[in-house]
Amino acid sequence: MSTKNKANAPRSTAQQDAVTPDSGGGLSRRRLIGGAGAAGAAGLVLGAAGGAGGYAATRDAEPTALTTIGSTEVMFHGKHQPGILTPLQARGHLIAFDLAPGAGRKEAAALMRRWSAVAERLMAGRPTGDGAGQDTGVALDAGPSSLTVTFGFGRTFFDRTGLVAHRPPGLDPLPAFSSDHLDAKRSDGDVWVQIGSDDALVAFHALRAVQKEAGAAARVRWQMNGFNRTPGATARPMTARNLMGQVDGTGNPEPEESDFEQRVFVPAGDPAYAWLEGGSYAVVRRIRMLLDDWEELTVARQEQVIGRRKADGAPLSGGTETTEMDLDKAGPDGKLLIPDNAHARISSPEKNGGAAMLRRPFSYHDGLTDDGSPDAGLLFICWQADPFRGFVPVQRKLDRGDALSPFLRHEASGLFAVPGGIAPGEYVGQRLLEA
Repeated sequence: MSTKNKANAPRSTAQQDAVTPDSGGGLSRRRLIGGAGAAGAAGLVLGAAGGAGGYAATRDAEPTALTTIGSTEVMFHGKHQPGILTPLQARGHLIAFDLAPGAGRKEAAALMRRWSAVAERLMAGRPTGDGAGQDTGVALDAGPSSLTVTFGFGRTFFDRTGLVAHRPPGLDPLPAFSSDHLDAKRSDGDVWVQIGSDDALVAFHALRAVQKEAGAAARVRWQMNGFNRTPGATARPMTARNLMGQVDGTGNPEPEESDFEQRVFVPAGDPAYAWLEGGSYAVVRRIRMLLDDWEELTVARQEQVIGRRKADGAPLSGGTETTEMDLDKAGPDGKLLIPDNAHARISSPEKNGGAAMLRRPFSYHDGLTDDGSPDAGLLFICWQADPFRGFVPVQRKLDRGDALSPFLRHEASGLFAVPGGIAPGEYVGQRLLEA
């Protein structure tokens, strides 16, 4: 997966490898791989506990002019599916489908062919069909706007399609956590689709196209809508803030780091699961932030809960945003500067045997609850080669004593196996469905 845009900032090694000349007669565009964040970094995990997610990817060194946002195109084909290494997008839709009663492997394969074809067209900025009336026209005036469409399979998908022998162990059910208040109707699903874009209309256009192409083969189980900071909204590239106002995503590793691939993507292995090679596992959690309670705390108390300064994201042990935490440093009173139950301490890789995951969330706001409090928080999405070595051990640790937990409510959960990227002429999941 790579991205095309017109910026001329210096490129990383991985970005240089992804550069290809423009195939058309217009402006040449640079294809790059965006960096992404992991919970094993010095920055906040918060999504693992659920509370907040990082701006999980880097952008160009120079500000992105708002007028260039529409021209940025993410490639549909590649080693990995788009929407994993793609820089965080301003708008997102998460949607899970269940196969219709009676639908099986044949219908699932036809569905994935249709979805792959429409995703390829939309991500290139083209309408969904060539004939009149086949496209809604919602995005006719817009460019690709970094649109990505990503597909994954839930545990029940393999039962419905008769492919249980090819269901990987990473799709075993997640354990229960004490902070869970899960709504089954908004959890799990046979097939999961992640849509992201830097333009809300482009994202909605893709959402409608995916829903329409499902036809009679699948029906919507649940849908969630999210947002992030728009590229170019700040005078210079900055780590984003979550809805608690915290700088989130500090110290996230780049894909060029030596252990990045092995943490995030599934390697070659058992032939029964060869279809997942180059893919990943996505844990999806809807986590409401109890913002009224959080905002009653003083800034100093909020910083103690997190373990970082609110103003700039620097650890309470000192330094700047990118300074590594000194977990052993004490103040003049002999107390640790980063408290024992601070979120940043409990979620740090040093405290979790190096367990890590790539976080790529969206914030959400769905109005008010019955008691008048904001129904807002995080659509937490994390990627890893094995959720039982990534998300699960970190979440278990947070579940036992994270100072942030009283301000969070985990309301929905899902686990999906996301196949690797595809070549032109293939469809997502083909190696599984045609096994």
